[in-house]
Amino acid sequence: MGSMHPVQVIAVTGGKGGVGKTNVSVNLSLALAELGRRVMLLDADLGLANVDVLLGLTPKRTLADVIEGRCELRDVLLQGPGGIRIVPAASGTQSMVHLSPAQHAGLIQAFSDIGDNLDVLVIDTAAGIGDSVVSFVRAAQEVLLVVCDEPTSITDAYALIKLLNRDYGMNRFRVLANMAQSPQEGRNLFAKLTKVTDRFLDVALQYVGAVPYDESVRKAVQKQRAVYEAFPRSKCALAFKAIAQKVDTWPLPANPRGHLEFFVERLVQQTAGPVV
Repeated sequence: MGSMHPVQVIAVTGGKGGVGKTNVSVNLSLALAELGRRVMLLDADLGLANVDVLLGLTPKRTLADVIEGRCELRDVLLQGPGGIRIVPAASGTQSMVHLSPAQHAGLIQAFSDIGDNLDVLVIDTAAGIGDSVVSFVRAAQEVLLVVCDEPTSITDAYALIKLLNRDYGMNRFRVLANMAQSPQEGRNLFAKLTKVTDRFLDVALQYVGAVPYDESVRKAVQKQRAVYEAFPRSKCALAFKAIAQKVDTWPLPANPRGHLEFFVERLVQQTAGPVV
């Protein structure tokens, strides 16, 4: 039997590298945990895992070991700061795309076993718009798109939205401006993106807020700690606190598709390839 407990699944994505997705994933997870939520962070950058590096953790095993049946999911979980649990990515190993049906089934079972001890699953996706990113984003209920003030960030975010909308019928995205010089810059970025999506696509974008540019982030990265934990009074940490309070009001899935095993089922159904 799987869990009957709805879990909020949030995919953090951005279209391009360098927008600060991993920082957003880690610090949002910590801020949600501080609100009393039981949070798991899945490092889904299957080629270049970096959540563990950012937090100075050394995984002994990864998701690859679970997929290969060498251990249970609970055996690979790392204890992160603030009580969050981290699933380290299967870095440099075969991607989810090449799993056998038995491995798919094992992965679904692994996640459904822990669903009852979880309120929020945050997924830190890889950069770009490759198959693995699309699979994780499509399987999640909430898509949090991270953008920053660079022309390539807006064009890449648009490309990802367009792909998900045109090919997979996804039409609801939440947008977070990162490294913003001011709250107004964040709103301007969102306006820039909605200007093109409104013109060419049938999608609804919702603005979540802006995380300010803050030197504390760089200092925290050097210490291999999350800025939320290392500099809790920094502008950046306070912004994450406010954003987490918003995220905490997002509706929970009310139907069985909201349970964790359904997230994994959706994930593996897609990666099994299109039905012709």
